[in-house]
Amino acid sequence: MAVLHARTIDAVRKNEPALLARWSQNLEASGATRDARISPQEMSTQARDFLRLMVDASATADASDTGAREWADTRAFLENLSRTRALQGFDSQDTASFIFSLKRVLFETIQHAYADSPQDQAGQMWAVSELLDSLGMHTVRSFQKSREEIIARQQEDLLELSTPVVKLWEGVLALPMIGTLDSQRTQVVMESLLERIVETGSEIAIIDITGVPTVDTLVAQHLLKTVTAIRLMGADCIISGVRPQIAQTIVHLGLDLQGIVTKANLADALAVALQRLEFRVTKAA
Repeated sequence: MAVLHARTIDAVRKNEPALLARWSQNLEASGATRDARISPQEMSTQARDFLRLMVDASATADASDTGAREWADTRAFLENLSRTRALQGFDSQDTASFIFSLKRVLFETIQHAYADSPQDQAGQMWAVSELLDSLGMHTVRSFQKSREEIIARQQEDLLELSTPVVKLWEGVLALPMIGTLDSQRTQVVMESLLERIVETGSEIAIIDITGVPTVDTLVAQHLLKTVTAIRLMGADCIISGVRPQIAQTIVHLGLDLQGIVTKANLADALAVALQRLEFRVTKAA
């Protein structure tokens, strides 16, 4: 059980101002305090808060078991720190270096405190090293989790932006598709389109696949699911942008698109939609 001795904890507490000053110097030497994404005051506050949480937990907890209940506040602090650094655009190395840069400072403090006992000095250095390694790894894991959450959220935002539903005419909506269709994107497409159908009371939805590079069996199935969902909402669907290559692929795959109106371009699809709605577009005199 690698518990830090009371002598070690007292030495850190008594020398806290000097210890934080040396830690700040180490961070400054590494360039961390000169980064415009975080102010020196904010970093100084984070250093002080982390040191105090770590020392308080070390007074009673096993330094080699940072997953214990006593370390909950320290872990929560590091998770929040990692999340903040991820949002600020730092990488995992920068975030972990904040913790690991404390090692040298603590080693110096222990050397002075145990100058008369080399054996205890070595044992406490090892305990501190294990402790900071464990906390540093927790920081890295928390940072990676935060980055994955940010990336996933950005991907969702991009999916929504890449599937805009446009109102072409009264009662006519258009959804231009760009890129490859997959299950996740099809779900976003259906949700966006069905919501707009309800909001606008549109009777016809045009799905334009001009920007879809290829159509295979899976893509066709996703399109058919979308068409079925639109019809269940009481609206009709027209697929436009069926280029010769895509038409040949559909025939070659033996896909059944009977009952679905398809057009070569969006203009032709709009003309069919207006005809169904009994609109007539004429040139001004």
